Amino acid sequence: MHHVLMVDLKDDPHTIETYREHHRRVWPEVLQSLRRSGVEHMDIFLLGRRLVMIVELRDGLDFARALATHAASNARVAEWERLMKALQQPAPGAADGEWWARMERVFSLEEQVRFTSEPVEQRTKN
Repeated sequence: MHHVLMVDLKDDPHTIETYREHHRRVWPEVLQSLRRSGVEHMDIFLLGRRLVMIVELRDGLDFARALATHAASNARVAEWERLMKALQQPAPGAADGEWWARMERVFSLEEQVRFTSEPVEQRTKN
């Protein structure tokens, strides 16, 4: 399952470039920790100062637990997380205390195609 989250960078061109630069050369300890905690795929996209992260975990893993395991894995990872958080701020619409806000999926082409290809009597049962 994909998890899609967003956060904003602070509104400063230097901060945005600093974030880009760090992600050109992510620390090896961070990469290793992400893999060990069950992250199979992770992409971060940037538009203006808005970041969108798409994460896919190994089957059966709890998202919050996997990220907590990663963040607590070692001092170098904790340092990276503090550094990145210093460049960010919660996006509008984030819940109180939520940093990377989880986005709600409102459309899936795959699900829609599967749904419309089911016989009508099956669709009405759902």
